[in-house]
Amino acid sequence: MSIAPNTYPRLLADIGGTNARFGLEVAPGQLESVEVLACHDHATIVDAVKCYLKSVKRPSVRHAAFAIANPVVGDWIQMTNHHWAFSIETTRQALGFLTLLVINDFSAQAYSIAQLKEEELVQVGGTMCAIDAPKLVIGPGTGLGVSALIPCCDGACVALAGEGGHVSFAPFDDTEVMLWKYAKKKYGHVSAERFLSGAGLVLIHEALADREGIKAEKMTPEIISQQALSGKSPLCRLTLDIFCTILGTVASNMALILGARGGVYLCGGIIPRFIDYFKTSPFRIRFENKGRFDAYLAAIPVYVVLAKYPGIAGVGIALENHLRKENV
Repeated sequence: MSIAPNTYPRLLADIGGTNARFGLEVAPGQLESVEVLACHDHATIVDAVKCYLKSVKRPSVRHAAFAIANPVVGDWIQMTNHHWAFSIETTRQALGFLTLLVINDFSAQAYSIAQLKEEELVQVGGTMCAIDAPKLVIGPGTGLGVSALIPCCDGACVALAGEGGHVSFAPFDDTEVMLWKYAKKKYGHVSAERFLSGAGLVLIHEALADREGIKAEKMTPEIISQQALSGKSPLCRLTLDIFCTILGTVASNMALILGARGGVYLCGGIIPRFIDYFKTSPFRIRFENKGRFDAYLAAIPVYVVLAKYPGIAGVGIALENHLRKENV
């Protein structure tokens, strides 16, 4: 039960590089009026929030929390994969909020993990989750988000706020060396996110086409996925296979770093689009390919998260925790 029942409705938002998802929490865990707005349709985040509140006829919200695809360090936010930039305090004042909490979007995803229903998860390999062990949360979308849910000694959990998607990419085989060289020539530093994102899927396809001497058509992640799954394009199928193998490497690296025996949770908008293929893709083989730690990783279950708005649910938990502290 909320410690502050008079703080409802609360505005919750999950803001990525492409879309901003808004909802109203009208009671503990009760979400209403969820809408998805395209970020490029609004000049500023304030404009997007005002548009949403006008749409749902709720101009009097006093407490809000945003999960945003960006590091949150201090008051100033400059989005990595979108042009929005804003001061948290100035935004709070402009919207008339008493409270505006801003956290990393994958920290919000991590908070949501504990509340997911069984039907919102698809297991891909592994056995059972270890109790009271860290849970890795990772997912490709517009970018690559990474977080973890870490159990504390008092029974609570804390979500890590990091930027694991921007770790340097380490090639596994000759094909990945070729991809790394192609991306390095184009971008300089090559992060994991360069390949594990919507744009990354396109980049892998471009590099493979260049290797084969094929003039690549202008592709989108959706077209690549469709042609891969329909069997129309062997090059697109290879692209998707490589995408999944790279995800397997990066996810297993993070799982080892964190000791994520509580499971690996794949979030984001890409994997659920081809879940049937993903279950038999090269992902799991690569995930477990860690030499002396093969058996350690083989036991770790991986779950694809199918929940529609986990980021909104997670930032709601973070806001509740914040308001509880304010009332202590």
